[in-house]
Amino acid sequence: MTCYEQVLAIAANWAAILTAVVAVCAYGRYVWVRRHKRSRLEKHLKAEKAKETDKGQRGIPHLVAKLGMSESDVLEAAFQNKRIRRVTDEDKDGFATKLMLEYVGD
Repeated sequence: MTCYEQVLAIAANWAAILTAVVAVCAYGRYVWVRRHKRSRLEKHLKAEKAKETDKGQRGIPHLVAKLGMSESDVLEAAFQNKRIRRVTDEDKDGFATKLMLEYVGD
């Protein structure tokens, strides 16, 4: 094995190790961001319910505006959280017209 081949083998090994480290870091960040969004949504809905001006139910547009998250982020966080209940308003035919989220923990 020549010196050049040895350098290439060492570089390839380091590249494999660094790839794994970057992948683990990226996954950790992804999980942390999801948890952070879920926590922000839960805290906001809990604070809205604590005001006791109404049931604390909030619609998706309200949450998007207040939290600065996209609709899909809000819905994903809501569906992952067991302390957030989904409530629908229905029309006269029984079809859902509006999706509301409400904190039900504690």
